[in-house]
Amino acid sequence: MVRNPLTPEQIEAGRRLGKLLREARADRDLGEVARAAGMSPETLRKIETGRLPTPAFGTIAALSDVLDLPIQDLAAAWRNAPRLEAAS
Repeated sequence: MVRNPLTPEQIEAGRRLGKLLREARADRDLGEVARAAGMSPETLRKIETGRLPTPAFGTIAALSDVLDLPIQDLAAAWRNAPRLEAAS
């Protein structure tokens, strides 16, 4: 299977996502958060530093749950757009 290289936009989106996750984790131990989300600390470290800029949806959903961070905020970080509140 051949994988296309990531675009500069995808790489930058991964950096924004990682920054948001680092901020949400704050002073919580990286290893504890990773284990609670069902991943290795190294995987979480790669996501937070942007070295894994396109994590699987299940990974993001688990981190969203563990960090009590709305998945919409993670999607907005990926798109570099402010979160839009649902229309009434």
